[in-house]
Amino acid sequence: MRRYESTVIIDPDISAENRIPLLEKIKDLIPQKNGFLVKLDEWGNQKLAYEIMKKTRGYYIRLDYCGTGLLVSEMERLFRIDDRVLKFMTILLDKNADIDKIKEDMAKAAAEAALPAQTGKPEDSAASSKEIKESEPEETNTEKESDGKE
Repeated sequence: MRRYESTVIIDPDISAENRIPLLEKIKDLIPQKNGFLVKLDEWGNQKLAYEIMKKTRGYYIRLDYCGTGLLVSEMERLFRIDDRVLKFMTILLDKNADIDKIKEDMAKAAAEAALPAQTGKPEDSAASSKEIKESEPEETNTEKESDGKE
């Protein structure tokens, strides 16, 4: 199976209620064609490099997924016929992607992200900020003393 990345620019004037069905359609299409969605990033409204259909801004979405050429063809067909999509581009990231390894990496990243949130030590951050505050007056005192001696 191959790993692809698609960047899609959607009309920025479309409301979130109208954008969500398009995203859901994409999320549903990937498993239907035996693909695997690795990540869906919504970058939000960004300024376009050049005007597209008299628009200077666009809502960017990045899809990272694994699948076959059939999946890519169907997704691009969906993008072409949908009036909400201004532009899209798909690139091949990896010809021989190992889905099991990708899933392991995703699980490991999720576990690492959850670990600091669970073991967040507010005492340490409070102590370090207290140390910084205590050290600052000492530095300013030495500066005042040196000014007085000169």
